Order: sequence, then structure tokens, then C-alpha cells
Amino acid sequence: MKIATWNVNSLNVRLPQVLRWLDEQQPDVLALQELKLEQDRFPLAAIQAAGYHAVWNGQKTYNGVAILSKLPAHNTIPDLPAFDDPQKRVLAADVGDVRIVCVYCVNGEAVGSEKYAYKERWFSALHEYMQTILQQHSKVVLLGDFNVAPSNIDVYDPEKWRDKILCSVPEREWFGRLLAAGLTDSLHHLDPNTAHYTWWDYRMNMFKRKLGLRIDHILVSEALVACLQQAHVDTHARAWERPSDHAPVWAEFDCHQA
Repeated sequence: MKIATWNVNSLNVRLPQVLRWLDEQQPDVLALQELKLEQDRFPLAAIQAAGYHAVWNGQKTYNGVAILSKLPAHNTIPDLPAFDDPQKRVLAADVGDVRIVCVYCVNGEAVGSEKYAYKERWFSALHEYMQTILQQHSKVVLLGDFNVAPSNIDVYDPEKWRDKILCSVPEREWFGRLLAAGLTDSLHHLDPNTAHYTWWDYRMNMFKRKLGLRIDHILVSEALVACLQQAHVDTHARAWERPSDHAPVWAEFDCHQA
């Protein structure tokens, strides 16, 4: 089973790239973030024509998440149930026997800002939510744009980014609490000593200069770690025309061999 995540930074703009990537990679599940589309504007017909089902949680101009899957998704729950928030950042659904939780985590703007405090509250609510899900399901994937680079190897210039947003010590601790709840960072698990980036600022030719951050992650429960085969960042999609500033990330599992 191949499960992927991609912050597309406007599905309206990036739909051709998404369809191209689906055709090329044929994932079983693709979680999308930053749809930037109202609920009734989702391009369902195009996604279905590509051979995928879809559930989504849309919002005009900002945010929005979706789960595309070859099998129909069931038991869909939008948002964080115990966190009153108008921003559409979370969508959970069952695909087969796997509970998929797609997240577009809060950016936080700047350390110490009001949005940073909101990010802390939001991550706390996500942690509580995932504790419940991990108690209810054995096969769980939490994936998306976390807006956290978990360690210095995930940052092109750790000193420059020290204590800055996405890389501050508290943010890394919030991410660490998710891991401590019973999740494993799939890419880091398979390749802990290599620098991988998933986001590059559009400015200053950051992608061409290979100056990025790894902030998009696929976290998996213990039952899926046992059958994790591969994890990869498709950086070539970041080089396509009119790209998102993020690249797709995918992990592949063979639970029949576990």
C-alpha cells in the first residue's frame, strides 16, 4: 500500500500537477493540504476520472484538506472534535483497514506571536485526538504538512533557523509528543542520517540551490512500522511548471510480509 501526502498550495492552480502525479505514481492514498477551495468547488469529476475516490474538508482562500484513495473512504470525520476552530485543517477517514488522518498544521507566523500560541493549543488538541485514535485503531497514519522541522538535519542551515518558527524548541517538543504517543516518522526511521527537504521558499531560487526544510511527514503506528518498505520525497515534482512550494512525500507498506 502506497500512502502519500502533498501540500499543493491551491488545488485550483495545481490540479494538473496532481493528476499528473497520480498517473505517474499510482498511490493508494494521497492526502492533500491547502486546497484553498470552498467545499462545493472541489474538482471531484476530474479526480474520479483519474480513478480515485475523494473526501474533503474545504475552505475558501485558506486551508482545506482532502483524502484521495483508490478504495472508497469510510467513517469520515472532519476537524478536531474537541477543538473549536473554524479553520479546516484536519480530515480523518478509514481506507481499507487503515485510519488515515490528514493534517495541515498551524504555521504559527513567528515565535511568541498570538498565532504561535494558537499553534501550541492546536498541537495539544491534535495530540489528545491522536491518543484516542491510537487506542481505537491499530493501523494509523497521521500525515500532512506539520509546519515543523523535527531536527537540525531537516534544515538546510540550522544555525540560521535556530529558535525561528518551524524550528523552535517548543515546536519540536510538540512534534515529539506525537511520536511519544505511539507514532514513528517513516522517512526518518528508514533513513535517519540523510538530509531530506519537502519545502523550499519560492524566493531566491531556494529549490535550485537545494535550500529547504523537511516539514511534511508521514507518521505511522507500530503495526505499520513492521511492514514499512520505503519512504521517499518526490523532489522532481517541485521542478514542474507552476509548482507548489512543497514536494509530495510517500511511504510504501507490505503488511502481508510483516
